[in-house]
Amino acid sequence: MLLGLRIENFALIDHLELTFGLGLNVLTGETGAGKSIILDAIDAALGGKVTSRLIRAGSPRALVEATFRLSPELAAWLVQQEIDLIDESELVCCRELAVRQGTLRSRSRINGVLVTRQIVERLRDRLVEITAQGQSVLLGQPATQRDWLDNFGGEELLLVRRQVLAANQACQQALSTLEQRRIGERQRLQQIDLLEFQVRELSGASLTDPDELEMLQQERSRLSHVVELQQQSYKVYQTLYQNDGDADAAADLLGHGEALLSDMVAYDASLQPLLDMVSTALAQIEEAGRQINAYGESLEADQERLETVEQRVQELKQICRKYGPTLSEAIAYSQRIQAELAELQDNEQSLEVLEQIYTERQQVLLQVCQKLTQLRKTAAAQLEARLVEALKPLAMEKVQFKVDIAPIAPSASGGDRITFLFTPNPGEPLKPLTETASGGEMSRFLLAIKSCFSHVDEVGTLIFDEIDVGVSGRVAAAIAEKLHQLSYHHQVLCVTHQPLIAAMADCHFRVDKQAIATELVATDTEQPIADPSVRTVVRVSALEDILTRRQELAQLAGGQYAAEAIAWAQSLLTQAASRRQPFQTETTNGKNLNNS
Repeated sequence: MLLGLRIENFALIDHLELTFGLGLNVLTGETGAGKSIILDAIDAALGGKVTSRLIRAGSPRALVEATFRLSPELAAWLVQQEIDLIDESELVCCRELAVRQGTLRSRSRINGVLVTRQIVERLRDRLVEITAQGQSVLLGQPATQRDWLDNFGGEELLLVRRQVLAANQACQQALSTLEQRRIGERQRLQQIDLLEFQVRELSGASLTDPDELEMLQQERSRLSHVVELQQQSYKVYQTLYQNDGDADAAADLLGHGEALLSDMVAYDASLQPLLDMVSTALAQIEEAGRQINAYGESLEADQERLETVEQRVQELKQICRKYGPTLSEAIAYSQRIQAELAELQDNEQSLEVLEQIYTERQQVLLQVCQKLTQLRKTAAAQLEARLVEALKPLAMEKVQFKVDIAPIAPSASGGDRITFLFTPNPGEPLKPLTETASGGEMSRFLLAIKSCFSHVDEVGTLIFDEIDVGVSGRVAAAIAEKLHQLSYHHQVLCVTHQPLIAAMADCHFRVDKQAIATELVATDTEQPIADPSVRTVVRVSALEDILTRRQELAQLAGGQYAAEAIAWAQSLLTQAASRRQPFQTETTNGKNLNNS
């Protein structure tokens, strides 16, 4: 529950400290007195949306601090978030606002520890629940109605809903795996087709020797120039060995030189090495002449072979352009893709296994969704009966309410579309709540919903912002009774203009505005102040005695005659005390439980 609230330089509040109590806490005051500012401050302390306009003009910063009673569950949650405990009984949420260089800066702390907005929002859901008459948009959202029904269904239903969430996640994971496998299978088959084509092409080329292309190019050159080679080889033969013309061949000249040297060696033995060199050269020349002659005689034109070589050269060049650039690289690529193809073919897996897994998980999801639907139908019947009973005292005796559960595709929240159908008038068809209910009816419906959840709602503090707008008389009295009943299970904080509701309060606060004189001081704020000598502030007074409460109720009643208004206010307090007493006696244990 909310124990206290400290506000500094927030909107029209310069400094304010409030202490709240158990049961029904009521804020009253004239329209525009600043009652909603108190609720805005609580909202801001718990991570609500803020703007620079909320910083009091003339002040560099604003601060809101809300202190709550710490339950064992909240203490355990704080430990999980690695937030130290101040003590074992209190939890402090603080928000500081400042404008620097035209930019709003906000910092939130829990027990003095700087935290993110996400953590504050998760804590907020465990501390307070704010209900306003303008929540018709929220009421009309199917997700909100579904969550309300599920929470009303209790832990068994919520457990099955968690099972649905887990089953849906498993189903989506199986579907994702299956889709990826299908994509992978298409890619694998496409890759196999490509590799099979390349392997066929490279295997058909019979690539074995990386020097084949070079040798074929040499053979092609030789076959293309047979005539020239024959003619030139004959000329070489004549030059080296046997010349039919007038000139001597090289062998003849060397032979003549050899003979001369032989004669000279007979006289000078030192010339023997020179003679050996000439003899060797003569032998080599003669051998070269015989070989070139044989080469020339072996040459013959082979056009068919030339065409075959030419085709093979072109084939190998094409292979090199696609898989090379060299023949040795093409051969290496051929070996590599053959291994890759074999691996792809060996790793082939059937999609049937994954499809079977997905089908099985779909069946599991459908089964838990069906179980969830049955539990929702049971909860819906109970909610319908309880809500109608809760609405009857609120001057809606003939109201009809139904929770429509329609099937939809299974999802993380089940296979149901939840719609609240409503009609306040007998004989009229049921329609979606937001299409039928008036503003006053919506206020009562919100209050009735909260009363139906009072035993299962774990939030300690319920805040109602002018939920009584649009109602009066007997309906206002019924709302007052309902709020008081809620206060035995929760701390209730209510902003109201209804004296009937204010009379039922356990703690009553009056909010008003005051114009006060201030000292002229320099400020560093960007918000100009027209007359800094006079400022408007919001003040809150705790009405702790019956005289001040009676006077406040009389002012709320707006009576023109003070005596009659005071007397009527006293009667309200007397009636409220009599209405509270039997209920209080009957449910004291419940309220004591709220004290623990």
